[in-house]
Amino acid sequence: MQETISFTPQLAASPIAEVLWLIPVLPVVAAGVAALLKQPMRKLSACLAIGSMSLSLLLSLAALAHVATGWARGQSVREAVNFTWIQVGTTNIDLGWVLDPLSAVMLVMVCFVGLLIFIYSIGYMKDDENYTRFFCFMSLFAGAMLGVVIANSILLLFMCWELVGLTSYLLIGFWYQKPAAAAAAKKAFLTTRIGDVLFLLGMVWLFSQTGTLLFYHNTYGYQVVAGALEPASLAILLNQHAGLGLTAAGAIGLLIFAGAAGKSGQFPLHVWLPDAMEGPTPVSALIHAATMVAAGVYLIARVYPLMSAGMPAGGTTVALTVVTWVGAFTAVFAALIAVAQNDIKRVLAYSTVSQLGYMMAGLGMGGVAVGMFHLITHAFFKALLFLGAGSVIHGCHGEQDIRKMGGLKSDMPLTFLTYAIGMLALCGFPLIFSGFWSKDGILEAARHWSVAQTPFYMLVFGALLTAFYMTRQMMYVFGGHWRGGKSAHESPAVMTVPLAILAFFAMSLGLIGTPAWPWFRVFLNGRTTGFELQRIIEPGLLLLMGVSALVVFLGLGLGWMLYGDRSPRPTEPDTLERSAPLIWGWLRDRLYVDKFYGCTVIAFYAVWARVADWLDRKVWGGMVAGVAALFGLWARLNRFLDINVVDGGFDKGCDELAVSGGLLARVQSGRVQSYLRILALAVVVLLVILFWSSRA
Repeated sequence: MQETISFTPQLAASPIAEVLWLIPVLPVVAAGVAALLKQPMRKLSACLAIGSMSLSLLLSLAALAHVATGWARGQSVREAVNFTWIQVGTTNIDLGWVLDPLSAVMLVMVCFVGLLIFIYSIGYMKDDENYTRFFCFMSLFAGAMLGVVIANSILLLFMCWELVGLTSYLLIGFWYQKPAAAAAAKKAFLTTRIGDVLFLLGMVWLFSQTGTLLFYHNTYGYQVVAGALEPASLAILLNQHAGLGLTAAGAIGLLIFAGAAGKSGQFPLHVWLPDAMEGPTPVSALIHAATMVAAGVYLIARVYPLMSAGMPAGGTTVALTVVTWVGAFTAVFAALIAVAQNDIKRVLAYSTVSQLGYMMAGLGMGGVAVGMFHLITHAFFKALLFLGAGSVIHGCHGEQDIRKMGGLKSDMPLTFLTYAIGMLALCGFPLIFSGFWSKDGILEAARHWSVAQTPFYMLVFGALLTAFYMTRQMMYVFGGHWRGGKSAHESPAVMTVPLAILAFFAMSLGLIGTPAWPWFRVFLNGRTTGFELQRIIEPGLLLLMGVSALVVFLGLGLGWMLYGDRSPRPTEPDTLERSAPLIWGWLRDRLYVDKFYGCTVIAFYAVWARVADWLDRKVWGGMVAGVAALFGLWARLNRFLDINVVDGGFDKGCDELAVSGGLLARVQSGRVQSYLRILALAVVVLLVILFWSSRA
């Protein structure tokens, strides 16, 4: 079911492609200006952030319109603008940006969802003393992510990729005075660095084999070397063997996937993502819906020609097989853990990990359009859910434990309605919610995957779990009666209006990816299509849709049966905990992955750190201290010789000269009488000597 992508060469870059660099630069400039503002200048900081994102959104819409116009004319646009950054001898290091359907769609999504989150943040962060700094960091984060999207150079992409990592550290640890937030920021930064190191190795390897870091070379510039993702370079990579049955293309693809797995929270590098909930809720929405975690999926979509290089008709490659299995396992693994979480944001965090697994599996089995369609729909309904969770936390005076909520459907009706829409979209409720169509696209690709059917059953089971744990969360938060302290209240309009807008798109976006009108798929693949209702009633597709709907209803029904309209006290054990306490304990403790890392990797480095400290203090420090003592002794000896021998001899000689000079000074008085007396005395002495010697 994987489809190839075709593009029409461009003779010259369009005006919108020439200024595409402004889209990431505008938020970065806003961040730079905001960094210079004083803390009380809150409104100006927010206006800079929102204004820059609004301008970036307008430019992104213009870019999408340009690409869509070319598509409507039967031309799938790909325009690259490249330039030489560094020249070393005969080697050029080129950077550039690219405008094609993939980047155009992603730009609009990031800017639009990011803008809504920025507006929402005005209400959510209004009482925070570091309000100005918050919008500075958010703008810088958005600019870095937009740089990842437009990059036509893997080096430029990596630069922006690392800037995303830096700003995520700043945002996750925004409330750094909380030890948990500071620890979560460090955990996210260090965990993603593991994948980034492998990503860097893959980038260096790619450059060594192809001689370029550009993805695509334009056809109207000065370049003569093929881009790294173009057929000539891919042929070179396929002819190079890397061992273990891998070609250079496959090995480099796996290294790049390691970087994507770190950013997108794929097993086993997923552990940072749930802990990142310690940051402010708008940060969670931005990171876990539209930007950072989506960056890994987008990276695989961007380098898909490399991942699929050498793929036989109806088959797959080693790299895509690994992507598929890791994604399918992550989808089920994270969904299981989400069942037993009680923090409203942590449930959504594990749900994000699970859905990212769906996206990776979709890329591995169905191609770019399948995985990216779920990424786009997920960005809207997951941003809706995170912002809805923030509205709940705001209305419940900072409470995040779902066991201490309840009955909020009457106290917070707008939040309840929009949250329910997001929840049903995430579950994949049939027909009217976008998640149904994007998830079914992945299931359809899994059903036709030539390697194995196991991922299909894993993803179906994951869909069942998704419907179940989201129903559990809804019942705890909005069902029953209030179990908290202070009474809850609805959030202000500046927070609920973005929820309503996101809810609309969480329902309507599915229309561009239905089997009857698969606009999104053909748009990304460079083909044309029309509306054909009969495609939706194909027997095989109808059966799949029926199975998918049945699974969703089963999950919703199980959740209602166990948690529907009940109000257990916060101290009471969960229904599932009473039934299966052992399994519940495993899931509550995240299947002990974090503890396993704590007992192995972290413990190893803790021991090694103590060994290094001992070596530093006792061995290297002792050696340094010994050398210091030796030179100290030599210095004291040198001082003794200098003072008592060199200086002493010199001083003694000077004293003697002074005495002699004093005596001579007395003789040389300047009186002639004294000189005559001395002369007479000398003559007498001389005569005595002569007389004495003559007698002898």
